[in-house]
Amino acid sequence: MVRAPSTPPPLPVVLLLLLLLSLPLGAEEALPVESRLANSCLQARKQCRAEPACEAAYQHLGSCASGPSSPPPARARSGSGSRSEELAGLADCLQAARRLRNSSLPGCSCHRRMKQQAACLDIYWTVHPARSLDSDVCLKFAMLCTLHDKCDRLRRAYGEACSGTHCQRHVCLQQLRTFFERAEEPHVQGLLLCPCAPTDRTCGERRRNTIAPGCALPSTTPNCLDLRSLCIGDPLCRSRLADFQIHCHPRDILGTCATEQFRCLRSYLGLIGTAMTPNFISSVNTSVALSCTCRGSGNLQEECEQLQRSFSRNPCLVEAIAAKMRVHKQLFFGDTAASVFPEMEAQNESPAVRLQPWVPFLFCCTLPLILCCGLW
Repeated sequence: MVRAPSTPPPLPVVLLLLLLLSLPLGAEEALPVESRLANSCLQARKQCRAEPACEAAYQHLGSCASGPSSPPPARARSGSGSRSEELAGLADCLQAARRLRNSSLPGCSCHRRMKQQAACLDIYWTVHPARSLDSDVCLKFAMLCTLHDKCDRLRRAYGEACSGTHCQRHVCLQQLRTFFERAEEPHVQGLLLCPCAPTDRTCGERRRNTIAPGCALPSTTPNCLDLRSLCIGDPLCRSRLADFQIHCHPRDILGTCATEQFRCLRSYLGLIGTAMTPNFISSVNTSVALSCTCRGSGNLQEECEQLQRSFSRNPCLVEAIAAKMRVHKQLFFGDTAASVFPEMEAQNESPAVRLQPWVPFLFCCTLPLILCCGLW
């Protein structure tokens, strides 16, 4: 017996089936958009209201300034009382942000055409500053320095000497040297070698401005060899440059460093405030360089470029800075550091990374394959 060909179901039936298949199991009716989105700020806010600690932290964060930052060193202060109040308020905001870290609010989002979009965005922008504030280790080290009398006094001194129209470069450099020589090493290294997420330009700019580049660096870019000659003509700068060349010098093609990392960092920091003051080149990575050029070097071009590379492509210096930043990151975030700085290691990558023996090199080659294949 010949079977009659089956007729396809009407289009409305097909659409209804597709709609039913798209709903979660057990759903009896179409859910509103904000309920279907697990990471909606509206849903996250509702969950937070049910938890007294989360609600209190959210309310406190809402009263904080939307863009907190540390007061610049040269900023005039009306007195120690107002400064203490400002720092106390900033510390409270940091604490509120920290309490919200384990809630669903920091990762919430809003979407176009959703219901109550304005309310959702209000929640997002209340919480969003907490993410950058909570990961801004440079801000935290600036606060620690300000709360320490000696560090604060020395930092304000170079801040005033290096500020705006009052800048006299030789005075600025002298005050910078005084700060890096006399302030406690943890404060000095914390301010200059604090880790920032690559997308956090505010944090990176605060780190770069630790050396007050507007005043401490030459107004016009000199030739690097002329800069070295100027340094050699000054006994202090000459000795510190020699110290840097000894302790931050790779002694073989494998990039093996001559001395320990802490000696390299100390010699690097010792150059700050001299004619050879190095600094971070931008607010988005940890590459450092001298403020000079090799244009016009003539037949000394290679020698000039080698001097530049001793800072910008120096494997000993790159790894020493990266290692110290990892220590600072671990200090504040512990086991959560990887989630707070998911791209931190990317900004430390450089062509100057030290060559390793074959086993670590093999591991570096196979790790991306493991991650791509989902075998980790």
